[in-house]
Amino acid sequence: MNNFIEISPQRAWEKVNTDNAIIVDIRNTIHYNHSYPKTAIHLNNQNCQEFLNSCEYDQPIMIICYHGISSRNTAQFFIEQGFDDIYSITGGFEAWQKAGLPIEMGC
Repeated sequence: MNNFIEISPQRAWEKVNTDNAIIVDIRNTIHYNHSYPKTAIHLNNQNCQEFLNSCEYDQPIMIICYHGISSRNTAQFFIEQGFDDIYSITGGFEAWQKAGLPIEMGC
């Protein structure tokens, strides 16, 4: 069985631009609606199964949370569902912001 890979926010953004990778934000709706990494998709309990069904198993998927801890559990869950190219963004959204990477503002 594969393991997920830890990836820096900078490298994650590069993969979005070069490998057509998807960023999945697992923070709660309030925080996601405030601001999120550019191009990120919000994933929660309500849309998780639909998202899993819509993705290719070899699609690069990078999980981001608040500080890079919860994303590891979600990344492992994706691996257990049969996905091959899964990443946990080290340091989470906090590190993403500190790196000055693109952010979209929500509601």
